[in-house]
Amino acid sequence: MTTAVIALAAAAAALLIVGLVWVSGARGRRASDARLTHAFADLRARMETLALDMGAAITRVEETSRRQRALDDLGSSIDLEDVLSRVADAAAFIPGADASAVHTTAHDGSRVVAASGLPEDVAASQLLAGPPDGSSPRAVQVSYRYAPDSEDPSSIRSGLGVPLRGESDEPLGFLTVYARGEDRLRDDAALAAVEGLAQRATPAIENARRYREARQLADTDALTGLHNRRMFHETLGREVARAQRYSRTLGLIVLDLDDFKQVNDRFGHLAGDAVLAEVGERMRSVARSADVPCRIGGEEFAVILPESALTDAEALYQRLAEAISARPIADVGTIRFSAGLAELRTDDDSLSFFERADRALYVAKRDGKNRAVPE
Repeated sequence: MTTAVIALAAAAAALLIVGLVWVSGARGRRASDARLTHAFADLRARMETLALDMGAAITRVEETSRRQRALDDLGSSIDLEDVLSRVADAAAFIPGADASAVHTTAHDGSRVVAASGLPEDVAASQLLAGPPDGSSPRAVQVSYRYAPDSEDPSSIRSGLGVPLRGESDEPLGFLTVYARGEDRLRDDAALAAVEGLAQRATPAIENARRYREARQLADTDALTGLHNRRMFHETLGREVARAQRYSRTLGLIVLDLDDFKQVNDRFGHLAGDAVLAEVGERMRSVARSADVPCRIGGEEFAVILPESALTDAEALYQRLAEAISARPIADVGTIRFSAGLAELRTDDDSLSFFERADRALYVAKRDGKNRAVPE
């Protein structure tokens, strides 16, 4: 309990003692009932005021404590989404703030957003940024006005954002707090609080961005930009476990480029690498956002299809065939491929699931190539 709360408690106790003494003295003097009634009413009003002050002080202490815990936890995580979430939680405890949002851009260009007091998708659509001329402001102050017929006390009225900057003054994003009052974030104290949090949060955000980049590089095939073999098996295991737990469907395609050795022999390995890179790009162009395309070795690829049945795998195979085989690749010409398709069974684990799709791929190769075989 802080000094302010202790002082309020002491004042309340003192007022209560004084009141009791006064009342006792008043009774001894046989004061009139009217004076006693007035004294009790005045004492009760003072006690109520003190109680409200104590309640507000305790609330401020609790909010400060929660904010401090959130700040102390910033360095305990290297997951970018988690770090941003903790920053947003800490920002929401800044005096005067009702909500907050923080965003940064990962090394691959993707934007990562966290919010507190607002849905993340709403916050993501209303992010603050610097001036349109590209200058670097200390802060951005915004005010929101509404039509008279759409007045809503719960509407956000103002916002205060400060830029996040890295060690080399690299722009990382923005930290913004919002209020339902028009003037609650306009003083120097609010600006100092947001800037202080931004300064403290920036090293944690930078560390998390570096870790995310390193992890993505470790999970990515350098030639095609697809997930690599290790990430494929890790993701497949996770998706199989999730599908089995929640009785969901899961599809899998394993494919292999036909006669790829002839490409290397005839055109050279650099041309072969160009073909693999182009195949990876074309796979990404037709895969759904939920699908996980991977290069699992040499000229062999795979696609994990969450929430998908065998018919979905067959439909994706047709799109892949149109994207890869319908158009020639540079000087190499038309590239064809064979595929094995599978749908998860109740008795499958990730290894047996993959082996069934791989066996179907072997059958497709054996029966003439340039085809897909369901298992």
